[in-house]
Amino acid sequence: MFSLLILTVILWVWAFVDISRSRFQNNSLTFIWIAIILLFPVLGSIIYFQLGPKLKKEPRTFQPEFSNRTT
Repeated sequence: MFSLLILTVILWVWAFVDISRSRFQNNSLTFIWIAIILLFPVLGSIIYFQLGPKLKKEPRTFQPEFSNRTT
């Protein structure tokens, strides 16, 4: 029973950390996900990990253009 409680807390904290580090398509989605996690800790965390990645922005990629063209 105690191990189930520990796993639940780890899932809950992991969801909060992931939400705080994520960049969503809309900034209000961050607050909506936090509210869902607070209202329904276990179910909200599971739903977030299923649906959350689909709503995130694409990660930035660093693509410098080094051109030595002089005109």
